[in-house]
Amino acid sequence: MYLTRVSAAATALVALIILSACSAGSAPSDGAESLSLYSGRSEDLIQPLIDRFEAESGFDVQVRYGDTPEMAALLLEEGVNSRADVFLSQDAGALGALSAAGLFRPLPTGLATAAPAGFSSTDGSWVGLTGRARVFVYDSERIPAAAVPDGVDALIEPEWRGRFGIAPGNASFQSFVTAYRVLRGEEAADRWVAGIAANQPQVFDNNVAILTAVNDGALDIGLLNHYYWYRLAEEAGIDNMRAQLKFPAAGDPGSIVNVTGAGILATTSRGEQAEQLIEYLLSPAAQEYFAAEVHEYPLTAADAAPEGLPAIDSLRNPELDLSDLGSLSETQELLATHGLL
Repeated sequence: MYLTRVSAAATALVALIILSACSAGSAPSDGAESLSLYSGRSEDLIQPLIDRFEAESGFDVQVRYGDTPEMAALLLEEGVNSRADVFLSQDAGALGALSAAGLFRPLPTGLATAAPAGFSSTDGSWVGLTGRARVFVYDSERIPAAAVPDGVDALIEPEWRGRFGIAPGNASFQSFVTAYRVLRGEEAADRWVAGIAANQPQVFDNNVAILTAVNDGALDIGLLNHYYWYRLAEEAGIDNMRAQLKFPAAGDPGSIVNVTGAGILATTSRGEQAEQLIEYLLSPAAQEYFAAEVHEYPLTAADAAPEGLPAIDSLRNPELDLSDLGSLSETQELLATHGLL
C-alpha cells in the first residue's frame, strides 16, 4: 500500500499506545520473590530465557509484553506509580528517553560496564544486551547487488519512487531517524524525511512484513534489522531466499548498530532481584541463546557471534553515541509532520 496520512493527532496516537499497552500481557505480581518485567521484545524471543531464569533463580517473573514504543509510553505515563521493576527494550532510543525522564536507577558498575563501550548508556542507567545492524533488504531477482544503494539518502531519489518499504511505527526505524538527526542535524533530517514521504514509500507495520514482501517479489527494497533475514532463512532455507541483504557504507546514517538493552526502574523495591535478572541476560548462556536463536550480535560473548556476519566493530559509527538516541518524541513529531505517523 502507498503512504496514507493517519488522521489522528499525535496526542491521540500516544493515548492509543498507552491504552494498548495497558491491555497487553499479564498483570504484575506483588509477591516478595516476584519481579515485574515490561518487555518491548516479543514473547517468542524472550520467554524461553525468562523460563530458564525462573528455574535457576526460584523467582517468579511476571512479564508484560508489547511493542517498545508502547512500553516506553506506558512507563512514562505510570511514572513513580509504576509497578515495573525492569524494562527490556528493543532499541536504545526508548531506554534513553526513560533515562532522561529519571525513571532508571543507576546500575552496579559490573553490570553497567558489561557490554563494550558504545553499546550502553554513558551514565550507567542502562546496559546493552545484544546488537542489531540496520541493513537494506532487496529483491535479488530484480535488482543486482551493485545497484542497491550504499546509503539511505538514495531512497529520496526519483529512481526509487514507490519501490521501497519502511515501517515508521517501528522503534528501530524511529531510532534510525533519530540517529540521522544526531549525525546530520535537524534541517538535513527534515529534508530527508520530507523526501521519503514525497517519494511514495510503501508503509508496513513491521520489519517482518517488509522482508516478506521483498522475498515474495512484491517489493524491490526496504530497511530493516539484519536478524529478521537470518530467522526467515533458517525457516525457509537459504536457497529459497529471494530477498538478500546489503549493509550500508560505514559512516552512513543508515549504518548503525542499535542495541536491545535493559534498565532497572528507580521505583523498584526488588533491586537485588532485578540486578540478578539483568546479570542473567548478560551471561554466556543467554548471549549464546541470542546469537543462535535470534541471530543478533552478542555483546558480552564475542565467540558466540552468528556466522556470516560482518564484525560488529566494522559497523559501529564512531560519531554516534547511542545515549543520544533518547529524543524519540522529537523524531515522532518529525515523522508525524510529514505524514509518516
